[in-house]
Amino acid sequence: MSHPLTRVLTLLELLQSDARLTGTELADRLDTDVRTVRRYTAHLRDLGIPVEAERGRYGGYRLARGYRMPPLVLTNDEALAVVLGLLAAERLGMGTAAPAGAGAFAKIERVLPHALREPLAAMRETLSFTAHAVIGQTPGTGVLLALAQASRARTTVGISHRSWRRDHTERDIDPYGVVFHTGRWYVVGHDHLRDSLRTFRIDRITSVTPRAHSFTAPDGFDPVAHLNSTLAQGPYRWQVEVTIHGPLDEITRRLPRSAVTLTALPTGVLLHARAERLDGMAHLLASLEWPFTIHHPDELRQALGDLAARLAAAAQRKPEEPPQ
Repeated sequence: MSHPLTRVLTLLELLQSDARLTGTELADRLDTDVRTVRRYTAHLRDLGIPVEAERGRYGGYRLARGYRMPPLVLTNDEALAVVLGLLAAERLGMGTAAPAGAGAFAKIERVLPHALREPLAAMRETLSFTAHAVIGQTPGTGVLLALAQASRARTTVGISHRSWRRDHTERDIDPYGVVFHTGRWYVVGHDHLRDSLRTFRIDRITSVTPRAHSFTAPDGFDPVAHLNSTLAQGPYRWQVEVTIHGPLDEITRRLPRSAVTLTALPTGVLLHARAERLDGMAHLLASLEWPFTIHHPDELRQALGDLAARLAAAAQRKPEEPPQ
């Protein structure tokens, strides 16, 4: 690290990593003296990078906030973390409407040294995920950020919303939280138009307008739990009630909370679910290692019997026999 330019860039990296460092601390990390540190900070200011200096016993150097974004310097580990985050977001459908992920990856790739660019390119080309790729319903970046800011600040917003029937409405909501779930973004909050707790898909919100009103979210409200409960009560054909004779914590890990609701009982766990097809519910129950008792519907017993018959036939089939 003998070249002065290398030390200046390293100084920038140190200032980005720590809120404030003294001249002595910087001199030790750069293997130089305090006077040279002052000269390097002057070089950064000449480049338009806002380095502030505070005198005194507890003074030091830091980057000023709110002036402009300085050039970003990443270590190898930090660059890897950013690239992995971009790849995961793309795979899970967490992107926004604009091709921001691809643009960010391209910019990072262009400024990386060759020794790091090649391994990261190999990571992008060879990395596999056990989860299936998701085709996300991407919201507008401005809409997503506006809802997140309003949720944190606890301020009401007006939204322009398009329903699945393509009906447009204007309404005010108190956003309690933003949730990403299986390729879609949702906002959960109080809908002033319906005077009730509602969930909206963010990709169906075309605009967000701040209001001059604040709100207080219910104590202990969990947007994720509410979304899972809402999705589990969707408009499906069959209402299913089954007691699973096993431990609640292990059953909870095995079953998707967006599809079922679970209640602890002295004899096990009571499962409530809605299903469009009972053969899928039969497969779900058969995959569990605990015994269960069906309360309703009775048609689920027939679906389980049909599945059992197919499995029994498969168990008896010889290699030379074609399936029926």
